[in-house]
Amino acid sequence: MKKSLCVVGLGYIGLPTSVMFAIHGHKVHGVDVNQKAVEMINAKQLHIEENGLQERLEEAVDAGNFKASMEPTEADVFVIAVPSPIREDKTANLDYVRKATEAIVPFVKEGNLVILESTVPPRTVEDVMLPVLEKTGLEIGEELFVSHSPERVIPGKVFQELVDNDRIVGGINEASSQMTKELYESFVKGEIHLTDATTAEMAKVIENTYRDVNIAFANELAMISDRIGVNSWEAIKLANYHPRVNIHTPGPGVGGHCIAVDPWFLAELQPDLAQIIQLSRNTNDNMPVYTANQVEKLMKDQFIQDPKVALFGLSFKANIDDHRESPSLKVILELVERGISFTTYDPHIKENIASNQTQDMEEALEGADILVVLTDHDEFKALAPASIKENMSNRVVLDTKNCLNLDDWKEAGFVTKRLGDSKNV
Repeated sequence: MKKSLCVVGLGYIGLPTSVMFAIHGHKVHGVDVNQKAVEMINAKQLHIEENGLQERLEEAVDAGNFKASMEPTEADVFVIAVPSPIREDKTANLDYVRKATEAIVPFVKEGNLVILESTVPPRTVEDVMLPVLEKTGLEIGEELFVSHSPERVIPGKVFQELVDNDRIVGGINEASSQMTKELYESFVKGEIHLTDATTAEMAKVIENTYRDVNIAFANELAMISDRIGVNSWEAIKLANYHPRVNIHTPGPGVGGHCIAVDPWFLAELQPDLAQIIQLSRNTNDNMPVYTANQVEKLMKDQFIQDPKVALFGLSFKANIDDHRESPSLKVILELVERGISFTTYDPHIKENIASNQTQDMEEALEGADILVVLTDHDEFKALAPASIKENMSNRVVLDTKNCLNLDDWKEAGFVTKRLGDSKNV
């Protein structure tokens, strides 16, 4: 049965989710506080980058099943997909979730379903949303149904994973869970697992915390390898041939709105117990500092005075424009504090969002002493070292993502260094 939906939040999760419901026959009214984003969406233009989004947005709008606005409207189902960031003190900022819930209260009617998709600390539905929804005057669980169904997708593959991934649905009661399951069955081919709301919240935070702890382990291995003369990438690859070992890869830090944020939810709830979680977060948060240290060491080893650095990659992940919590931005801050001159370049970020950013790759390289690759975009993997070496004053490259064929760069006359690999200097 087709439903009318009101989706609050049209960002990296809310917009693709809205479009998916719309192209599967539901009537979707999207809501966002960003007027420019709303205008662009209604004009079938994208304010975010995601593979396959443009054609699906056009299909949804042309079919008359999707439109955007700055105000909610009445609907059968309300989906909240707003940010849930952390504050400077690493505590959860749930203001967006609270305000989004307050915004829909005047429009909620008997029989409606409210779904929270945002990743949040456990008990957010129970302690933050339900007290607000009680203002509707409807009996929660009997006249108004509520659930949490966290997104489980990665940028760049959102549409594939929206369809194929298993999904968790946690209702405040069985009726809420079943209603939510039936809705997502519109397009989800993966299995839909039912539980309660708080367990669903916990499961999503566990998923991202596991990855953060694993990456922290890899980053420690990289730092150790730098000290003892080992290529950590090769060692990790060999270790992963063991059938019960799956170590992630190191890098200049951890970014994105999930892995870099969600572990702090557990640390905030139980700081005395979340020892490994906090240590892992601190390890990963320190990797931009470690990366900046590597830049300085390389320059000193090559006797380069007053170096100019070309930083390639500002998004937190390859081939996307999402720079939320990107470690690249923290590397920039480290270079600023050290008084090191630099330029920044990212082919996927079309508006300048960082210090000394340029939209021209040759301009970024002009007069540079060292090229530091911070994001493994395909464009960087395809770079021909022989074609860019004339732009640079000195020929040094630091690959923090193991995405370059450093043998080719050496052959072109570059001094090469891979993060976590003391053999390749």
